[in-house]
Amino acid sequence: MALAGARGRGWAAAAKVAQKRRQMEGAGGRPSPEPASRRAALYVHWPYCEKRCTYCNFNKYLPRGSVEEEEAVRGCLVTEARTLLRISGVRRVESVFFGGGTPSLASPHTVAAVLEAVAAAVYLPADCEVTLEANPTSASGSRLAAFGAAGVNRVSIGVQSLDDRELQLLGRTHTARDALRTLEEARRLFPGRVSTDLLLGLPAQQLEPWLLQLQELLHHCDDHISLYQLSLERGTSLFSQVQRGTLPSPDPDLAAEMYLEGRAALREAGFRQYEVSNFARNGALSTHNWTYWQCGQYLGIGPGAHGRFIPLGAGGHTREARIQTLEPDNWMKEVILFGHGTRKRVSLSELELLEEVLAMGLRTDVGVTHQHWQHFTPRLSLWDIFGAGPEVRELQEQGLLLLDDRGLRCSWEGLAVLDSLLLTLLCLLRRTWQQRRPCLTPGG
Repeated sequence: MALAGARGRGWAAAAKVAQKRRQMEGAGGRPSPEPASRRAALYVHWPYCEKRCTYCNFNKYLPRGSVEEEEAVRGCLVTEARTLLRISGVRRVESVFFGGGTPSLASPHTVAAVLEAVAAAVYLPADCEVTLEANPTSASGSRLAAFGAAGVNRVSIGVQSLDDRELQLLGRTHTARDALRTLEEARRLFPGRVSTDLLLGLPAQQLEPWLLQLQELLHHCDDHISLYQLSLERGTSLFSQVQRGTLPSPDPDLAAEMYLEGRAALREAGFRQYEVSNFARNGALSTHNWTYWQCGQYLGIGPGAHGRFIPLGAGGHTREARIQTLEPDNWMKEVILFGHGTRKRVSLSELELLEEVLAMGLRTDVGVTHQHWQHFTPRLSLWDIFGAGPEVRELQEQGLLLLDDRGLRCSWEGLAVLDSLLLTLLCLLRRTWQQRRPCLTPGG
């Protein structure tokens, strides 16, 4: 009965969102395009999980399980969304991403309430990508359908592995069979808009069995898959087991080979590697994540969420990096008192912003175009920084980097070793910036 009630509220909220969109789009067509400073993506952090996985150090907590707790979180998410939309001056939200934690543990009504609040405050396009992260154990077909009714149109299923022993090692609550069943339900409900992920580089993991997992996943995933290398984080159970010697340390060379073989298999299957870890076919790129990699604005709401935006009244120049208060109860107290729970605000210098543009843009197969770079600094071109240096010429001769009339980007081979390339490129950027700083300073 509780689920049915949540679904009913989700339908009602979705209807209100649709009505708001129709009113704004109207007979006169879509509103005139907003400038980049007034457009943003929205990230919503749901901080709760059923349990903590052995490898995870994300900002997540175990819920107390009461209806009142979710109602309190829901109200604060709505309040913070309204406040940050007002502070940022954003007038158009281009994508919404419900991440966590495990947002599929939230009720569809919570998702609908946030979307309804956003649509009432700013323009939310009818085709806006709305993604929900979901774990197989909290994403039955009926529950996914309820989220769809609430406004979700894309789901990211946390598979991680198709080996039950590996799933137990990772502390996951689902089996491989659960994961594949959830993927099938998701594909039926969200055709062409299902993403999934697979971990590599686990302790004792071997190449051939992992490649068989990937091939199996390709029979079941929709059009988007992410490959992530396991990172052993201090403070996690898996880190402690490796430190004590009860588990073997992952082999970095083997992990690198798994990544190379995996990306080759995905390319053979018709996937485009549009970012270091992300692969899509049939044009199913993640609009939301593309905003991150293009250094677009994004608002982060919820405990521990991150954001990047230019506050209204900042003269249209100074971008801030923001982090919301981590612990849910403290975050809620701050939202109730101040309308938002922003714990940290850092104004980014122009050089810091350019470093982000370079590092994030080169993660993609498009790289950094000249036009995109000049949007952030019209006074210093990519040619100025990278056009004459012997370091870049050597990387080009090695077939790892391209600098031409399109801009600066990695080759297929270079994308696999991006971290090592960035060390060189960031040093060149900083050195050129220091050398030309007097000329770049207003009045200099």
